Amino acid sequence: MTFKTGLMISAALALAACGQASDAPDTLTDVDIAAIHNEMLTLDTHIDVPLTYMIEVDPSGPTDLQVDLPKLRAGQLDSGFWIVYTPQGDLTPKGYASGNEIAQTRLSAIRKLTQTHSDNFELAKTAADVRRIVKSNKYAVLIGMENAYPLGESVEAIPELAAQGVRYVGITHFGHNQFGDSSNLNFKRDRGPKWNGLSPLGIELVGALNDHGIMVDLSHAGKETMMQAADLSRTPIIASHSGVKAVADSARNLDDEQLRKLRDVGGVAQMVALGGYVKLPTAEQQEARTALDKEFGERADWDQAKRDLYGERRAAITAMAPEPTVADFADHIDHAVKIAGIDHVGIASDFDGGGGIAGWKDASETQNLTAELLRRGYSEEDVAKIWGGNLLRVLEAVEAAKK
Repeated sequence: MTFKTGLMISAALALAACGQASDAPDTLTDVDIAAIHNEMLTLDTHIDVPLTYMIEVDPSGPTDLQVDLPKLRAGQLDSGFWIVYTPQGDLTPKGYASGNEIAQTRLSAIRKLTQTHSDNFELAKTAADVRRIVKSNKYAVLIGMENAYPLGESVEAIPELAAQGVRYVGITHFGHNQFGDSSNLNFKRDRGPKWNGLSPLGIELVGALNDHGIMVDLSHAGKETMMQAADLSRTPIIASHSGVKAVADSARNLDDEQLRKLRDVGGVAQMVALGGYVKLPTAEQQEARTALDKEFGERADWDQAKRDLYGERRAAITAMAPEPTVADFADHIDHAVKIAGIDHVGIASDFDGGGGIAGWKDASETQNLTAELLRRGYSEEDVAKIWGGNLLRVLEAVEAAKK
């Protein structure tokens, strides 16, 4: 993460950036790519953490995690959103209390990372913070909240979450909740749409997020939920970790109408490197996954040991067929750029939450994605937009609009 000024790139690449030499990317050497990647600010919008983070697992040294300090250094991944994830539970006071406990555990752990290892990690609350922290050779840690479920039946906690550094909140996860409909039914509770989009409380949530400088995240949300939120929000919205349906027709990937909507409201779609959303499973794999999900039951009831075992079993199913590659992932980026435009596409790994593909298995391999995009003919400027510039633009717009 060493920033250089006046980096000299090859003349062929300069011509490619101007659209004057379509075959120029073939002339790039590994040295060229490493230098370009090293100068570029890279931002990953979805890095999960286990419940044992900063208790049993310390990412300042080598770990079994996909993101830790040695891997960040090796791959020159400069910044990211560390995630406060809460599985969807019952819409009851007991469920909300349990969800809040999980959320607070992860939120405290992320803040502890930046306090305990302040020589390497620093909490970022603004786009300017991200640029300053990365320029100082530290890693910028932003906080995203995956699933608004722990908020319960009000949005009163939003000001405090904003003060603690939360900079995006996802409306839903798997299964409908009190704020809106999900892209994926929870087959234990859901029998079709619950709200046909946002609930009245969801409408209130969008306003509260706007008021307090928090980006509205519609990954995992149903299409109607997303479209309504896009129209309602007075700031650009994001999809923090989603693929595109045109490449892999999954229920939670975005169709072209959704991509155009994100473009029209100035938002950004962060393409996710999670295998099942990058490339659809074979029929045999899907049958095995369905059986595994039935065997393991409701996610909200899992402890960490069961979550780890599920991950091992899922990995074995993934190995039944050739896994998605960086090239497959770049196909999602290509399509999103074609439909929404270069200013509205970004990148999310979903590392330590199921993400990882051949060629980008963990943070240490981050440069491989930069290489793939450059070799496909994207200019250095465009790759920089995809790697974080577009997301930081949205964050700045959200900051400027808060009350």
